[in-house]
Amino acid sequence: MPIITYRDALNQALREEMQRDDRVFIMGEEVAVYQGAYKVSKGLLQEFGEMRVVDTPITELGFAGVGVGAAMVGLRPVIEFMTWNFAVLALDQVLNAAAKMLYMTGGQYNVPMVFRGPNGAALQLSAQHSQAFESWLAHIPGIKVVTPGTPYDAKGLLKSAIRDDNPICFLEGEMLYNNKGEVPEEEYLIPIGVADLKREGDHATIVTNGKMVLVAMKAADELAKEGINIDVVDLRTVRPMDVEAIKASVMKTNRCVVLEEGWELCGIGAQVVDYVQRDCFDYLDAPVIRVHQADVPMPYAKNLERHAKPDVPKTIAAVKKVMYID
Repeated sequence: MPIITYRDALNQALREEMQRDDRVFIMGEEVAVYQGAYKVSKGLLQEFGEMRVVDTPITELGFAGVGVGAAMVGLRPVIEFMTWNFAVLALDQVLNAAAKMLYMTGGQYNVPMVFRGPNGAALQLSAQHSQAFESWLAHIPGIKVVTPGTPYDAKGLLKSAIRDDNPICFLEGEMLYNNKGEVPEEEYLIPIGVADLKREGDHATIVTNGKMVLVAMKAADELAKEGINIDVVDLRTVRPMDVEAIKASVMKTNRCVVLEEGWELCGIGAQVVDYVQRDCFDYLDAPVIRVHQADVPMPYAKNLERHAKPDVPKTIAAVKKVMYID
């Protein structure tokens, strides 16, 4: 299969869906002439024109609301936030309009749209530009929250999200755009709400999602050198969450580490632990351990930023702890 970047996989998904369905359009800051802050929309203006690739002012609340209205009357907007940190300004439209419209209209109005953009920390973007929002968004009924960690998953899940009749929050890891991976030339879809077993082992399970998948895989590679084989369960979607995939792995390995990018309190990992303790308690040989960001705003200083982030050494230490290895 061709090996392409995460960025190009998203671009392919957008292009293919815009070719397939003329109701699909993309709107956001710098998506047209500049071709996207991260070049995800490269070439789309030239192919589809300014009616379907729409530059907006710096008004997240405004263009998110325009997208909700467009979805309600039958279009399929893809709203790009330059970063999910900026989307905080638009959360009223995401959480109060898009998420609730189907319910509040008694099923009269679907809102088939995708809110997408980079999520989480990059390198030295400091406290206001480094937040991971999946746990915020997953708390709200009425939306689906997708967090692909590989180019293959990014393309297949974005195509599925655009075709879905519900509002989707599609969170792309800000450090993933240049990562490369195999992506088929033929069309494919990945169902939303289905996890993927990225690596198979029998000593412990790591449950993770988004760009933490790369951390989990690197940790598993290092542990394998010591004869420790790890199941890496990539959730891919955090709402709805594939509880059966988590259960199947933990019941096999009897030990679980949850690796997440966000903060500890009320994080995605807390929900995973709740599922594990309810459904797998009798199978556990050790308490579940979580690896997450330090409970501070993201520091700007490089050494402090490195200390605050979840990483490979912290993940390896957690696995060894659930295995009672000093």
